[in-house]
Amino acid sequence: MKNSIKVLVVDDERFSREELIYLLKPYESIQIIGEADSGDEAVMKAIQLQPDVIFLDVEMPKMNGMEVAASLKELKKVPAIIFATAYPDFAVEAFRHEAVDYLLKPYDEEQLGDAITRLEKKLKPPHEPEPSSKTKPSKLAVEGDEEIHYLDPADIMYVYREDRITKIVEKEKAYETKWTLKEVEQRLKGFPFFRIHKSYLVNLDYVDRLTPWFNGAYQLELRGKKEKLSVSRNYVKGLRKQLEL
Repeated sequence: MKNSIKVLVVDDERFSREELIYLLKPYESIQIIGEADSGDEAVMKAIQLQPDVIFLDVEMPKMNGMEVAASLKELKKVPAIIFATAYPDFAVEAFRHEAVDYLLKPYDEEQLGDAITRLEKKLKPPHEPEPSSKTKPSKLAVEGDEEIHYLDPADIMYVYREDRITKIVEKEKAYETKWTLKEVEQRLKGFPFFRIHKSYLVNLDYVDRLTPWFNGAYQLELRGKKEKLSVSRNYVKGLRKQLEL
């Protein structure tokens, strides 16, 4: 998305706010513009900051999340709502407030990713066309400082994002681009690339070995590369399924 999604995080527990903000930071489409520790402050900051979306706790003293959601409907610019709570009992009421999603604590990274995807689709400008997947380019054009490199996708081993720079790695050389990882992934559609981590995209044709690491995560070894890549536990199941096709 060209424009960032402005986010306000609301929770009366500081640790919960900090955890959610930490989990949201890797998403390039997300811009955290503020936080609030009460329902009253949430309404005030929504008026001041005009966020696109509010991640809203339900159980808060004085003014709870449902009351906040009802108050926000009176605003000229009504933000989208994603409820974030430790209690599953309010889900039905939450969707009566047209919530985009209902996340349960402790947060599951995969569910959070799904929520962000739904949010991006909801907030996408109507004039923004869907990327075309009908044609598969034979080359990936990567613009450097003084020249353009035309890469064969079959030669690309993996792609990763670091310090707001996307790096495209071949066996002997690496290239840098200002494209986001998501944009590179879109351009490589139709080729055997799979996301193994929020920041890594791998060419499955180069996968040599997958070994358990810790906490459900795995390490991936590629033919021709000494370094091992970390596979997030949220992507392990999908990766194994792709490798076994």
